[in-house]
Amino acid sequence: MAIIRNFLRSRPEAEIRAALPELYPRLRRYALSLSGNRPEAEDLVQETVAQALLRAEQFRPGSHVDRWMFTILYRLWLNRMRARKVRLGLGNVPVEEAGLTSPDDPEATCFGAEVLGHVMALPEAQRQAVILVCVEGISYRDVAELTDAKIGTVMSRLAAARRKLKQRLGEP
Repeated sequence: MAIIRNFLRSRPEAEIRAALPELYPRLRRYALSLSGNRPEAEDLVQETVAQALLRAEQFRPGSHVDRWMFTILYRLWLNRMRARKVRLGLGNVPVEEAGLTSPDDPEATCFGAEVLGHVMALPEAQRQAVILVCVEGISYRDVAELTDAKIGTVMSRLAAARRKLKQRLGEP
């Protein structure tokens, strides 16, 4: 019986550990979008991974590891924000740090830097919506759950962000 109990306990942790190599860059990108600061983003991701492994028994095997860890990261960020009593992010992140550069396509890198600069200038709630929905491909429903917002609020934030980005990029 103890062997079965240990197997069931280790299964969530094994699934989390197996997902980390692919998930870590995505967590880092999201943490950078929240903090605007590479060292703080790295600390946030490391803390997220540590919390996920400590709370592995709370993870339901077979569900979305990425959504679960994005939620942990977001909650940790909120706790930091509350502790510092800060409402907005800290500014732009150099494109080289966001992992959007491509030595094979300098034009794409240049455009990526421009777009990232505009995304990072958005208010935090809009910036989160853009990163989670457009970059990470998370559904509106999951983003709403992750951020404790209504789905309509997420859609509204994304629409406002898209309008601002189109305006700033000079698109009709």
